[in-house]
Amino acid sequence: MTYKEAVEKIDSLLVFGSKPGLERVGELIKRIGSPDKKLKFVHVAGTNGKGSTCVLIANTLKCAGYKTGLFISPYVLEFRERFQINGEMIPEKKLCEIVEKLFPVVEQMKAEDKIITEFEFVFAIAMYWYAEEQCDAVVLEVGLGGRFDATNIINTPLVSVITSISLDHTAILGDTYEKIAFEKCGIIKPNGITVAYGDQKDGVIEVIKNTACERNNQLYIADKNADVKKSDLNGSEFSVDGVDLKIKFIGKHQVKNALTAYSAVKALRARDLNISESAVKEGFESAFFPARLEILKNNPIVMLDGSHNPDGVKALANALKENMNGMKKIGIVGMLADKDVKTALGEIVSLFDEVITVSPNNPRKMRAEELAEIIRGYGVKATSESDYEKAYQKALFKAGNDKAVIVFGSLYLSGDMRKIIKKL
Repeated sequence: MTYKEAVEKIDSLLVFGSKPGLERVGELIKRIGSPDKKLKFVHVAGTNGKGSTCVLIANTLKCAGYKTGLFISPYVLEFRERFQINGEMIPEKKLCEIVEKLFPVVEQMKAEDKIITEFEFVFAIAMYWYAEEQCDAVVLEVGLGGRFDATNIINTPLVSVITSISLDHTAILGDTYEKIAFEKCGIIKPNGITVAYGDQKDGVIEVIKNTACERNNQLYIADKNADVKKSDLNGSEFSVDGVDLKIKFIGKHQVKNALTAYSAVKALRARDLNISESAVKEGFESAFFPARLEILKNNPIVMLDGSHNPDGVKALANALKENMNGMKKIGIVGMLADKDVKTALGEIVSLFDEVITVSPNNPRKMRAEELAEIIRGYGVKATSESDYEKAYQKALFKAGNDKAVIVFGSLYLSGDMRKIIKKL
């Protein structure tokens, strides 16, 4: 089996979509030998900041000498990005071997009318690989929600982490912060340790506290703010508990994500993991995560961000105000139609002189012209473009040397645009 064939096998399961419930994936994992039972986890759920928080925790564990798996969704650079050990993606040959071995189990279950989804199979591949490689710990990001997410078949993890909660996937998870928090808190298992992002919306911390109490969890609530000494387009420098830390991630919201990761590190120490102060410093400073306010070029400045819901876009807007105030900006934006597009755009479009819209490469995409029409409704000039490369070239031409180009709206857009920006 070639790498291309392996990915096509996995993609063939997309047609089955997302199906709530843990019975199927639980049976799949059991049939492949219950690899999850051989692993220890940091389980991370939330609306925004999951990926950044996961990367900071995983990189710190690596710097502390632990063989650390990282499972993230979706990917930006390429498919293999979803499966990492110590910052390295799964080798193509190894992915092929595992798909070849496990896919017959999926086909057998299909014959029994037990349909496995793409995400469930991807999760199974990850568990198999991490167990085979004998990882000391796995930082595990949920796919959607928490309570019924495929990742939630694991037993009580080393630490459960709840990042920032906001309104997203409301048709599935609920239309209030409290309802969404309830779903995310589904990852909190009995007799565990829970870490929560500190600066939550009203009502969210109460739901987390109640769930942690009901399930006999020790609860760490991360600081809302840190002593920020510097924050610019190179990242942030701040101190917490008297420890000076640096991150390359841009924006004050990323400092808050870092505070959550730092609290998770403290919780892991309570689980008897040996994580030195120097490992934390190194882990935070060397952590990298693409398409999170990522500066790809400097003349003109070209920034790529995967923000796709109102709170994520608001964080991007705040970062632009903090670091590019007074600089003219050209936007390239593409969004999915099932997002709260109007609210998200209302947070940011006034910062742009002009916006070029495109359609993300996803069945749930919003048409570029429809998106442009919404933006024009805010009094901002907007044109649509069907080709990503042409959209970027137009933006560069309009930007000249005195404007920045900001690409945002969907992680499904980010990967393709990143390749184009890097190439041109």
